[in-house]
Amino acid sequence: MSFSDDPGLQPILFGLFLSMYLVTVLGNLLIILAVSSDSHLHTPMYFFLCNLSLADICFISTTVPKMIVDIQTHSKEIIYVGCLTQMSFLILFGYMDGMLLTVMAYDRFVAVCHPLHYSLIMNPRLCGLLVFLSFLVSLMDSQAHNFIALQIIHFKDVAISNFFCDPAQLLNLACFNTFINNIVMYFVGVISGSLPFSGICFSYYKIIFSILRIPSPGGRWKAFSTCGSHLVAVCLFYGTAVGVYLGSAVSHSSGNTAVASLMYTVVTPMLNPFIYSLRNKDMKRAVVTLGCNLYCPPPPPDGFPDKSVISVT
Repeated sequence: MSFSDDPGLQPILFGLFLSMYLVTVLGNLLIILAVSSDSHLHTPMYFFLCNLSLADICFISTTVPKMIVDIQTHSKEIIYVGCLTQMSFLILFGYMDGMLLTVMAYDRFVAVCHPLHYSLIMNPRLCGLLVFLSFLVSLMDSQAHNFIALQIIHFKDVAISNFFCDPAQLLNLACFNTFINNIVMYFVGVISGSLPFSGICFSYYKIIFSILRIPSPGGRWKAFSTCGSHLVAVCLFYGTAVGVYLGSAVSHSSGNTAVASLMYTVVTPMLNPFIYSLRNKDMKRAVVTLGCNLYCPPPPPDGFPDKSVISVT
């Protein structure tokens, strides 16, 4: 289902979602390029941020391009295999977002609570292992949802009450009692969602107690400011995701479900680059440096004077 069947709104929706998609992709690519090009940012925190940006690009690419094509072609159909594939990648990259936010919370915990051992604990091998485990756990969660869906979903010519193949909406379309399957799917969803969130809460519990023990107000503010961007991203991601599932349980309106889903599938990945770049001096400096390297003219070759500094007396 689309957001509106009004023909007059289709060009507006097309331009809106295309703009949001381009901003998200270009913004996250800019973060990846800026971190890769600046040696000062080759640290665990920015390594995890690059992987989060890559996951955000993949996450939004599972839904918005299909929606843009549907608006342009005036078609709202998706094939059976395409629907299950979209659902699998949506869960994979969505859950990986949550896992990477958990890993970044652990990184901030080590930086604030164990600053003298930070470089020893957060070594490149551990950072790579944490990212690999995040992907592996996300893949297992995605395949668990896909396995449940494959057991009961065999239909065609039905309407999904969302702009993408949401697992909860697919279960509601089954022609027989899916109570047990719903219990299993929501149990998997609650466990897979609560574990990363519990890790984030425990990390910030330790961080807050460590910050409160700092004697000077300036030191407390400096320590907490290193976690500000990550905390905003966590609240935005989990707040919108929980709101979607609570809203879908209370309200059966397809319009409300689609708008709520739009928040965490489109708006959150779009805002992450702004959250991490506007609040971070090192990131802003790296972006400016990257822009100068791309657009500033190269220096004159050796042996030729630079005409811009020649003065006539």
